[in-house]
Amino acid sequence: MWTFGGITSAIDRHLSDAMGPLGAQITELAIAGVVLLGGGILMSFTLGYMERKVAAFMQMRLGPNRVGFRGSLQIIADTLKLLFKESFAPGMSDKFLFNLAPFIMVVATMLSFAPIPFDPALQIFDINIGVFFVSSVTSLSVIGILIAGWSSNNKYSLMGAMRSGAQIVSYELSAGISLVTIVAFSGTMSFSGIVASQADAWWIFKGHLPVWIAFVIFIIAGTAELNRAPFDLAEAESELTGGFHTEYPGMRFAMFLLSEYLNMFVLAGIGATLFLGGWMPLHLWDLHGFNQIMDYIPPVVWFFMKTFFIIFVIMWFRWTFPRLRIDQLLTLEWKYLMPISLVNLIIVALVVILGLHF
Repeated sequence: MWTFGGITSAIDRHLSDAMGPLGAQITELAIAGVVLLGGGILMSFTLGYMERKVAAFMQMRLGPNRVGFRGSLQIIADTLKLLFKESFAPGMSDKFLFNLAPFIMVVATMLSFAPIPFDPALQIFDINIGVFFVSSVTSLSVIGILIAGWSSNNKYSLMGAMRSGAQIVSYELSAGISLVTIVAFSGTMSFSGIVASQADAWWIFKGHLPVWIAFVIFIIAGTAELNRAPFDLAEAESELTGGFHTEYPGMRFAMFLLSEYLNMFVLAGIGATLFLGGWMPLHLWDLHGFNQIMDYIPPVVWFFMKTFFIIFVIMWFRWTFPRLRIDQLLTLEWKYLMPISLVNLIIVALVVILGLHF
């Protein structure tokens, strides 16, 4: 099984020889930050292009096909257009908070990448409270949305921000309980520990029906937290023009888009890691021949295949279901998802205590 272990070990050895342990650690963090920023921008381009092609596929049309090969450079053309747009703020807005909000969104998203393992040797921080850390950091994005809506001095922006706050706080509970089910099964909140616990089979296979229920609830609640259709009430263009980012032009608007796509990747990465084994190849108990064939595929490829599968499902939701009303959205959470999540968690606790899982 090929991993990034050889590359990362060689870099660490050369930096330690040249700078000592502390200098090597600081330099490695700087390198990780630069790679993360560059990779994040590249990933947002990829997901922007994928979103348009998936939408075109769902609506039986071609999608972007003029700029570059099959329209692959259209997203770069759109980014250049945003770069050269005039950047201004509304006259009566709070300029400091207005400019701060997009940075809070992007920084909160970037922090959530830290504990996610892309490969056995490709992880920025392996902390023992990884699941708790990611849940906490991703919740900070709602602060950026509320600040953006309030500081814009626009009633549509404020209404969109208030909707987003109610929506994210509500669905955060169901998403968190879904994550707790896997923590209960694996006995750790460390992402690398959770991946290691799936060496014989992924939790989606060996966790029985409660894990399937938790996975479905996690995808629904996660889509709602992303403010994507059919839960995009925070920026419903037919009601609120653009919601919390109505007044944002140019690059500051692009930063909101960057945050949205990276949040979608983080959500899908967490789902792939906890429920589908992360970078772990598909291993089925004692089928040694089958398991050896699966080991030929590099772990990083497994991680991205699973992550992009979940991203495709989220995009599929957007172009399939109509937008809910605000009362329907909150009813779905408080009358259905939340009670089901709690009952499911109790069942998971019994399964773990009695040792009934595989």
